[in-house]
Amino acid sequence: MLDNIRIVMINTFHPGNIGAAARALKNMGLNQLCLVDPREFPHEEAESRAAGAKDLLEQATVVSTVEEAIADCQLVIGTSARQRSFDQPLMDAEQAAGMITDEARSGQVAILFGRETMGLTNEEMMLCHRHLFIDANEDYPVLNIAQAIQLVCYELRRASKQTEALPEPAPYPRQHEMTLFHEHLEKTLHRTGFIIPQHEGRVMDKLRRYFNRTRPEKAELGMLRGILTSVEEALEREAHDPTLDRSPQGGANKT
Repeated sequence: MLDNIRIVMINTFHPGNIGAAARALKNMGLNQLCLVDPREFPHEEAESRAAGAKDLLEQATVVSTVEEAIADCQLVIGTSARQRSFDQPLMDAEQAAGMITDEARSGQVAILFGRETMGLTNEEMMLCHRHLFIDANEDYPVLNIAQAIQLVCYELRRASKQTEALPEPAPYPRQHEMTLFHEHLEKTLHRTGFIIPQHEGRVMDKLRRYFNRTRPEKAELGMLRGILTSVEEALEREAHDPTLDRSPQGGANKT
């Protein structure tokens, strides 16, 4: 299951941290390192700090955006030492490790680590299903990124030994499937007039947060997409024949 867990480092400034992170992954049996728009990579300092994990550096994936890094993942965890203004399920490293290793048996999971200076942006956290924090001194909870990755990978290794015998979890949709669903939902809400172009507000942000929190299973997402398609078809029929009765009693019969 550890093979399905991806450590994603975003806009990493210091190449030495990338090397140290690769070493942390290999120490704990993980092998997926993904770098989003790193400042300097490849770099000799990254190789030096990686020590015996140079192979992980060589096979690391480098992408331009977070969306690319997580497109095929069914669970995305954002790491941050600070609380955010929006409501997102909060888990410590031990709790999150249990959830991650459980789901990694059936699909890809990504854990996001932000920039050394500012961590993850709110927009990046909005892409995540859960918020992971490391229980540290409240007066100074900020860890070096490579240290944070080491601690999380350690918890993942411990949790993996406890979840091997559990029954297979229900399949969840991948991130790109959720993106398509959100686009379909927004399009339908515009067509029904629920979202007004001049006053869109933050409707879709709130709906994305809701679905990230509740996490529909793959079959449930298929049903939701079917409902949206049914609404679109009803709107099409009504547009071609405005005499159709849309009341609950009338169904689709003509008045």
